[in-house]
Amino acid sequence: MSSPFSVGAVLLAAGQSRRMGRPKLLLAWQGTSVLGHLVAQWRLAGAGHLAIVCAAGDQAIQGELDRLGFPGADRIFNPAPERGMFSSIQCAAQWPGWPAALTHFAIVLGDQPHVRQATLRAMLEFSAAHPGRVCQPARAGRRRHPVLLPKAVFLDLGRSKAANLRAFLSPCQAATCELADPGLDLDIDCPADYEAALALGGGEALER
Repeated sequence: MSSPFSVGAVLLAAGQSRRMGRPKLLLAWQGTSVLGHLVAQWRLAGAGHLAIVCAAGDQAIQGELDRLGFPGADRIFNPAPERGMFSSIQCAAQWPGWPAALTHFAIVLGDQPHVRQATLRAMLEFSAAHPGRVCQPARAGRRRHPVLLPKAVFLDLGRSKAANLRAFLSPCQAATCELADPGLDLDIDCPADYEAALALGGGEALER
């Protein structure tokens, strides 16, 4: 008998936010920070476990996690975040703190708080319906984030010599779920993106 579907969410928070000019995960969002919103959003979505990948020595992010009451035991430290996003994902895949009961893992970008709660629910349902496949949302036929990986694929990622996540996923036969959420098209990289994201969803409460 297969295990019940249970997702571990990997929230990537080790980026340097160079184009933004200030830490984008600490930007204001719906009465908290982008980071605080993402934590609440994935908890509400039903993630079985949530861990956050941080840059070693990033005191600003650590202070915000302390403010949020986020457990220190669920913080994964990337000692070399300058190597890019894939290095953070690999740190998460190698982390020994994940509960054994998890069956899938969601790779959550730290700059998409504007993605709708309904989109996350739809992706979790889609992944549960395609348990052996890598699953991604799509918008107008283009693959987007968050990516959901079966546990075996996630563990393979931790050992991979691929240059980046796209290269790792290239041989995978991903299942895509076409969704109408315009937030899927936007990453918050610069101040103009932040304003656009606020216009999309920064003023709305979490949808329950």
